[in-house]
Amino acid sequence: MGDIQGSCHEAFEGVRAVFEEGFRERDEIGAAVSVFLDGEPVVDLWGGFADQARTQPWQRDTLVNVYSTTKGAAAFCAHRLVDQGKLDLDAPVAEYWPEFAAEGKQDIPVRWLLSHRAGLPAVREVLPGEALYDWDAMASALAAETPWWTPGEEHGYHALTYGWLVGEVVRRISGKSLGTFFRDEIAGPLDLDFHIGLPEAEHGRVAEMGPMAMPGPDEKDALDIGKMIMADPEGMTARAFGNPPSMMAGVNVPEWRSAEIPGANGHTNARAVAKLYGIVALNDGRVISSESIEAARCEQSRGPDAVLGLSTRFGLGFMLSQDERTTRFGPSEEAFGHPGAGGSVGLADTQRRLGFGYVMNRMGPRILLDDRALALIDAAYAAL
Repeated sequence: MGDIQGSCHEAFEGVRAVFEEGFRERDEIGAAVSVFLDGEPVVDLWGGFADQARTQPWQRDTLVNVYSTTKGAAAFCAHRLVDQGKLDLDAPVAEYWPEFAAEGKQDIPVRWLLSHRAGLPAVREVLPGEALYDWDAMASALAAETPWWTPGEEHGYHALTYGWLVGEVVRRISGKSLGTFFRDEIAGPLDLDFHIGLPEAEHGRVAEMGPMAMPGPDEKDALDIGKMIMADPEGMTARAFGNPPSMMAGVNVPEWRSAEIPGANGHTNARAVAKLYGIVALNDGRVISSESIEAARCEQSRGPDAVLGLSTRFGLGFMLSQDERTTRFGPSEEAFGHPGAGGSVGLADTQRRLGFGYVMNRMGPRILLDDRALALIDAAYAAL
């Protein structure tokens, strides 16, 4: 399984044991886990291999694509603009992005972008493959799109479009791309090895991501999403995950790594994710204010998800816990964060002043929380 390296406070040896178990029993290839408590690292472990052939050891500074765990970073950017008095979440998106008013979208408030209520999880017209890596092309396509449902009446996971929608608002207000804003305002000042739009010089540090695993018979959530796509290959769910069709090319290509796709292509490690959420958990204003933390975890959407066909629950830019095990961020009702497809996750718990991060390169079958992540989260809480 390769060497497990790093450090672990003796009180958190249970996390190490579960991490090692992931390699022995859950077919982990390469992964890292980190826990920050009271702003200090108490777990910082990595191990396994950065390539699918298992020949290149996972290093301390290995980066990996974290899919929708990126959404949390994007949401922090929007909340930071709120704290700076530059963004009103209840103002129409079109106030900041006039072109967005097309096709009856003139009254959609910014908060519906963050809570997946805008009705824009996909673009109907099949786009050229290169559009995936072209910010202006994606923003323009979404500005011209007609909502798939009456905005505000339902919610549905904006799996990829979330990043361009929220990111374009950030760009119109700040004059910076979301990746640049995140670097300048959050990642740089906090010394986080977390990138949305990875410089070419850093591509050599990126772990090779494997394909999403086929779901087993007990993984009904993943099976149901697949059935929805197969039942209507030109429908909303299929378009959400497959338009532009270059999404099918995967993430191990330089175009994906270099582009800014804030809904899905953050490149980072567990240490940076846990440190980011760990600082948020301190509630000291370095990332966002106390008021924005409360807004972030205030329920906006709950119940049947129009895109995924299962139950989801969102605050403003973050997923929130539900009763189902696969959507619980530990035992605390205070915790909030975001998982990424296949396994990665970051979360903050202000009550326990805890930040958690897990990343990997063997994808499980789920869009929501993976069994490996759930076991590590449980072990972290058990150590408190």
